[in-house]
Amino acid sequence: MKLIAPLAATIAFAASALLADPLPSWNDTDAKSRIIDFVESVTDPASDDYVTPANRIATFDNDGTLWAEQPIYFQLIFAIDVIADMAREDPSILTSDPLKAAAAKDYKAVISGGKEAVIEVLTASHAGMSVTDFQARVAEWVSTATHPQTGLRYDQMTYQPMVELLRYLRDEDFKTYIVSGGGIHFMRVFAEQAYGIPSEQVIGTYTETQYTVENGVPMIIKAPAIGFVDDKDGKPVNIERIIGKRPILAAGNSDGDFAMLEWSTAGDGPRLGLIVHHTDADREYAYDRDSHIGKLVDGLDKGPEMGWLIIDMAQDWHRIYTGVR
Repeated sequence: MKLIAPLAATIAFAASALLADPLPSWNDTDAKSRIIDFVESVTDPASDDYVTPANRIATFDNDGTLWAEQPIYFQLIFAIDVIADMAREDPSILTSDPLKAAAAKDYKAVISGGKEAVIEVLTASHAGMSVTDFQARVAEWVSTATHPQTGLRYDQMTYQPMVELLRYLRDEDFKTYIVSGGGIHFMRVFAEQAYGIPSEQVIGTYTETQYTVENGVPMIIKAPAIGFVDDKDGKPVNIERIIGKRPILAAGNSDGDFAMLEWSTAGDGPRLGLIVHHTDADREYAYDRDSHIGKLVDGLDKGPEMGWLIIDMAQDWHRIYTGVR
């Protein structure tokens, strides 16, 4: 009987420690310490680095930062799936090599066609569709489609450590945004459920849209033209345009995010730039300088001297996907 009380106390202490850990899926490395130290310093009114809640802005890339992006961007996989479905109903839509490759789900052939081929597949999968119908199709796909290599649903391939970081920041009165090269109408479908980020805090690439009334029903129609590409220099431009404040924390994983981190961390006061470095070929993927997507060169070479934290997925995370424990 004398052992019960000490054992109960130990269990209670362990449970308390677990609850107190804001980033339980992160290993106890320098990366975790630096993030927590930064958050504590900017949220402590007694700290010289204190930042008011109104200015606690954090921006995150999506593909490769909040969820996986290999073997190709998930939105492109969605578009290819849509083209394949459309072609089964009407093969006459396959008027080009990129569309034929998409119908065959030949990812390499689509990518090898370059930017123009990718844009053709993306626009063909949604042009002329209302935003409402497009997002309904995305919602169905996200909840049913599975990744060709892992077999997981795409919403199970979000990164648990990053989901925890988003939650931790919001608990400390940060406002969290997605700033991604992905399509804004695509990401808005799952962002709140997957990340706790409401649709109005999702910034991304968008197509031209048109307002119309059909049979008495007002709707917004997606047009076959890109309105703005939210990548590279476009990211800080869109942040300024839409948020109107420079983030104090910015996170990305590729050189497409370099300008966002560079601009964010160049501001006055405390700043933190995060680069998610894909180093775990066993549990996820390992790629950087020579990758066909998510290429990371400048972030590795220049990031450390700019004070950015390079997150080593293999070393810093003991769990990767939300769908895999």
